[in-house]
Amino acid sequence: MEGTVLRDRYRLTNIVGQGGMGSVYRAEDLRLPGRLCAIKEVTPDPHLSQELRDQSHLQFLQEASILAQLDHPNLPKVSDFFSDDNRDYLVMDYVPGKDLKQLLDDAHSQNSQLSEDTVLGWASQIVDALSYLHRQSPPVVHRDIKPGNIKLTPDGRIKLVDFGLVKLLSPDEARTITVVQGRGTALYTPLEQYGGDSGHTDVRTDIYALGATFYHLLTDFPPPDAKARFLNPRILRPPDQLNSEISHHVSETIIWAMEMHPDDRPQTIEQFTQALFGHGTRPATPVTFGEALRANWVIAVIALTLFFLALIATLL
Repeated sequence: MEGTVLRDRYRLTNIVGQGGMGSVYRAEDLRLPGRLCAIKEVTPDPHLSQELRDQSHLQFLQEASILAQLDHPNLPKVSDFFSDDNRDYLVMDYVPGKDLKQLLDDAHSQNSQLSEDTVLGWASQIVDALSYLHRQSPPVVHRDIKPGNIKLTPDGRIKLVDFGLVKLLSPDEARTITVVQGRGTALYTPLEQYGGDSGHTDVRTDIYALGATFYHLLTDFPPPDAKARFLNPRILRPPDQLNSEISHHVSETIIWAMEMHPDDRPQTIEQFTQALFGHGTRPATPVTFGEALRANWVIAVIALTLFFLALIATLL
């Protein structure tokens, strides 16, 4: 594909990413000399019927038209989209620099860790981009947030890249509808996303992935995936147990974001942000009678014993 010119405008220079649904290329814009682009090529599933291929193409057009309207400093600008030879193409700004997975690996190779101040500096930009996406009408959910999909440009700006798994929330059902199919990345994917395109994913799906991303960046330990956690709930250790330099409120916020059930997580990115930066706390959850009894079983036994002693004394 290198050297290929698409739409008499975009000359492909090299491949920069590849996955099950297609590839991402670096390209030169022949109409605007000096401008570099990233072009995402979406290859249709050969096993799909023609009807489903047509539906997938219409969904791509829907996604692309929405993404082209987005304008935020921490998101690459989508400038064009088209189809050619039964393949769909999305054209966006090429983002130079390293992704956060590369920076994490660089720190690891030097026997060091990313500092909390550094990660929170990145976090302030990431949450701003996500807040912008979630405020759209309908809301836009990324669904594949991970260190490898977050880039740091040479001038220090964070860019949330790879819109390949973006979903639009259907306002009439408050559910997501598939745009370009994908499954996310296991380490950062909540349990509800394992349902694939039939799973109920929403903005809280991004919040889980963001918490898992910060877990990895701050501890240098990959988070256990949701399936492993379902089988062994104790497998997820608080981040401040793995890195004593992490503030307690940051550690607690990350664990909150990674709760297995969506209802137990922060419900909005704003709520998550407030807690992450120490301006808010996790709401108290009602304690059931059983939980209270387990937590105070000694007192309960003593009270019950005194009750029976008093009852016996009365009968005597």
